[in-house]
Amino acid sequence: MCAWFAAPSAGRRGAARLAAATVVSGFVAVGVLTGAGPAAADGTPQSQGGATATIGSLKTYGTAVVHDTGGEYQVSAGLFEMSVDGGGTLQTYCVDIHNPTQRDAKYHETPWSGTSLGTNKNAGKINWILQHSYPQVNDLAALAAKAGVGNLTEQDAAAGTQVAIWRYSDGAHVDALAPQAEKLADYLHKSARNLPEPKASLTLDPPAVSGHPGERLGPVTVHTNASSVTVTPPADAATSGVRIVGKDGKAITSAKNGSQVFFAVPKDVAGGVRAPSGAGGTAALTAQASTTVPVGRAFTSDSRSQTQVLAGSSESTVSATATATWADRGPIPALSAAKDCAKGGVDITAANKGDKAFTFELMGARHSIPAGGSETVTIPLQEDQPYDFTINGPNGQGQRFTGVLDCKTQGGAGGAAVQTLSEPRPATVGGSSGGTNLAETGGTSTTPLIAAIGLSLLVLGVTALSIVRKKKTAQD
Repeated sequence: MCAWFAAPSAGRRGAARLAAATVVSGFVAVGVLTGAGPAAADGTPQSQGGATATIGSLKTYGTAVVHDTGGEYQVSAGLFEMSVDGGGTLQTYCVDIHNPTQRDAKYHETPWSGTSLGTNKNAGKINWILQHSYPQVNDLAALAAKAGVGNLTEQDAAAGTQVAIWRYSDGAHVDALAPQAEKLADYLHKSARNLPEPKASLTLDPPAVSGHPGERLGPVTVHTNASSVTVTPPADAATSGVRIVGKDGKAITSAKNGSQVFFAVPKDVAGGVRAPSGAGGTAALTAQASTTVPVGRAFTSDSRSQTQVLAGSSESTVSATATATWADRGPIPALSAAKDCAKGGVDITAANKGDKAFTFELMGARHSIPAGGSETVTIPLQEDQPYDFTINGPNGQGQRFTGVLDCKTQGGAGGAAVQTLSEPRPATVGGSSGGTNLAETGGTSTTPLIAAIGLSLLVLGVTALSIVRKKKTAQD
């Protein structure tokens, strides 16, 4: 649920994390796809630009009832708040109802294609709900009138909106506990129509380019809803001489939507110092802006925390990065990666601007990108599988890719008992047998039993240790 903060459900999150070794061959060395979380965390997660934020807690929420084959249980349903890196605040609803939300997880703006929304035929209806309900519609009286409800509180509006989203994101059998919230959920669910995916707040396309020194490498096209974007040149620009220029060849420090920017690499990079054997170098530029992130954008985390969809945004900092690689001769690859949920893996795109083929083996298959050519290779992964691998170019300059593939929802209620993230008090389902409770913070109905078992084991351990020590003392 939105508020879950626990071990994943047994149904799909408890699956073994598979590891697959990738062959090292040719001009490229590729590391392993690993099940070790820390290893993946050390790399650079795939992000195609936009906002990066840290999730907080539920801020405005009510209660929902999930109907399962084994019964029914209550969960919190409503709006999360995220703090944007560099400034700004986001409000989000969650999708993937049975995946836990990890406290303080780092999220980044992600295309639908890299989430469960990419393969969900109802993703556009979720966007419609976001556009036509709270908080985008903050006139609660008008919203209540459309839904045929006497009145709505903010909590009712948030709960009803979240419930309607879950019905489309997961196909879940879920109702809002409050009658007003349930009527809103029904109205939104029945009224929803497909809307297109909103455009990213900021991306650079392509995110990687290559070529020869003495040339302008690019173009890299800026896509943004911001009025202006600040362009920061490479950190070592003063010594390397690499400049960021526009189509006219003049240095630039700002751009706008549709602008094309280039890396101007001197013929003699770094003051005439040339590497042997045609080796080249790399550089990166950063674009940054302040804007409101479009409602409906998806946010994902590489800590396996639940996917979120944007419901509201303050003026927020967004950024994107593009890299350039150059060499005198030989293969000169430009490498980038993106999650592809339709294919169930990660797409690696290699474009070769060199004068020789760029050859490598990946997942047991040999690939050769001819001079001037480009190819996208899909690395198939298991759902929830962390990956961490590095592709080394012909000059030993590597590009590391890390992340977790999270493309599916469970598709129905069930799974192990869960813990909640931040509920202040329990509540009961009206009329349900046994009075099923909304789990309190950090626990479930099994928490007392688990605590008792743990205490018993602790006592037994201390007792055994005491006996061993006494016996040893007697022997001495």
